[in-house]
Parts: sequence; C-alpha cells; structure tokens
Amino acid sequence: MRKFAALALTSVAALAVSAFSVQAESFKIGLSNGWVGSEWRTQMIEEAQAAAAAWKDKGVDVEVVVQSANVDVPGQIAHVRNFINEGVNAIIINPNSPTAFDPVFAQAKEAGILVISTDAEVSSPDALYVGIDQKAWGAAGAKWLAETLGGKGNVVAINGVAGHPANEMRVAGYKEVFGQYPDIKIVNEVNANWDQAQGQQAMQNLLATNPDITGVWVQDGMAAGAWKSIIDAGKQSSIAATGEIRKDFIDLWTKDKLNSGASVNPPGVMASALNVAVLMLQGKELKEPATAGQYKNAMYLPIPFIDGKNLADAAKAVDGKPGYYSYTSSLSIEDAEKLFK
Repeated sequence: MRKFAALALTSVAALAVSAFSVQAESFKIGLSNGWVGSEWRTQMIEEAQAAAAAWKDKGVDVEVVVQSANVDVPGQIAHVRNFINEGVNAIIINPNSPTAFDPVFAQAKEAGILVISTDAEVSSPDALYVGIDQKAWGAAGAKWLAETLGGKGNVVAINGVAGHPANEMRVAGYKEVFGQYPDIKIVNEVNANWDQAQGQQAMQNLLATNPDITGVWVQDGMAAGAWKSIIDAGKQSSIAATGEIRKDFIDLWTKDKLNSGASVNPPGVMASALNVAVLMLQGKELKEPATAGQYKNAMYLPIPFIDGKNLADAAKAVDGKPGYYSYTSSLSIEDAEKLFK
C-alpha cells in the first residue's frame, strides 16, 4: 500500500513538472553592444543578464546571447543579422547610428523579431526605444551649470564620440539651454571620446588656452579626467563642472566637496529594455504607446540627477562597490508590468 501511494505521489509530481514545462515560457534575446570602451557598457550588459536571470522566478526562461565588440556600423549590422539567423525572439541594441539600421530592422520585423534600441534612439519604424531622453540629459546638466554660475560666465564643453547619436542629442540639449542665457558664452567645444585620459588632456589644454573659464559641461566617462586637471591647476574653487556617476568620482566629489552636478544615464537601461521586451513577447500591450522622441517611437525613462542635495544618498547607494561601478537604476519586472494593461 505504501509502495502504491509512493508511486502515485511520484506520478502526480511528474505530471506537475510536465504541466509546468508546458506552461513555462522560453525566449531568446540578442544583446548588441557596438562599443566596449568603458566599464559603463560592461555594467550595462551585466545588469541585462541579471534581469534575464530574474525572470526564472516568474517561470520564464530568458536566454541572452551577447555580441559585444568595438565595431563600426556595418559590423553592428552584422550583429543583428547574426541574431536573425539564430532565430532570436527579440533584439536589444545600443546602436552606433540613429539611421543606418532601418533596412536590417525591417528584416528582423519580417522574421517576427521584436527590436528595441536603448541608450540611443533610432529612426526605424520597426523598432522601439526604451531609455532616457539624451537631449534632456544634456539639458539637465546645462541648466544646473547655468544656474550655478548665476547665468553668466565662460563655459567650455567636452563632448563624447562625434557623430554618435547619444552624443549629438546631448550636445543639442546643452546648446538649447545655454542659448537661453545671453551672458553665458561657450568659448570652446572639443571631443574626448568618452575616455577619461582624453578628457583629462582636453581639460588641461582648455585651461591653458582659456584661463578665464568658469564652467565646464562635460559628459560622464570624461568628467573625472576633466576634474583632475581642474584640481591639478588649483582651480576647483573657481570652476563649476558637471560630473560622473561612477563610485570613484562620487567618492572624490564627496571628499573634496566639488561644485558639481551629474545627470544620470543608468547602465540599467538595457535591463529596463529587456523587461519591457519580455512582457511584449508575452503579448501584453502598453497602456501608453511609445510615441515620444524625434522618431515618435520612444518610451522615456526618468533621469535622476545628483547634486549637493542628494550626493550623500548617491554615495550610500554605491558604497562597497568597485570604483568603476556606476550609480544605476532600472525598471524592475514589477515596475515594467505597471506600464502594461
């Protein structure tokens, strides 16, 4: 009798496992990163992989396939074609161009593949953008700087990779804001390719040729280098400059009481995009269609801002992390679910 009961229980358990297997969902998502020049990008991929793993608790198996390399636009188009050939369910891309992917995204759509860009918007009507408004990101730092300077002063700008869609939108954002302050003069603009060492050298050169600088608008990835040159020149008390969201810079900011403010582009944007992608693959419908942005296909995420008022909170959030770790945020599965009907 006991043997029969044990067999019966085993059979029920097997049926339950079988039923769960039938009901369990499984999706394969390709992640394309066309530039590996910063730890921010590495953290972006890692957070997306962690988000995929978190779906297991919901009974959803999300496999991610990563293509991450320094490639030009044709090389990243090859990423997308590889994903199409692999038969992924969705592609999430941090794109190297806003317009070059339209034909290959159309091919992905024809193959029944969902395409989401993140960190930089794309023009394709066959793709959705999930990330921050990069123009608003640039504008937020510029507004902080303009207000900190009392609406007047000589400002220099250290930009990222020329031609990159996120960089161009950020530049448009700060130019629009500074244009509203007639007593703020942009005396020079240079590119330092989101590289800390190049940012440091650029700032050193700018200080040598423009000794009357009072403000610096600089993007993350280069701000720590720019601030090092400002400190080395002994001008940290006379210059206000935008900052970084990395732990090592937040520590320096706190220690030296720098006059800084930082817009946050969280590495978690790709994780947010992944959670939105899974819900869309499940057939769920957004409460509000993604129609924002210049291409009318964007879903914008909030842009946190760090300044003297909340610096201590940001420092606490990154406490115990390695120096290269960036202050981050993302849509959790539960947060993303709230965006759907």
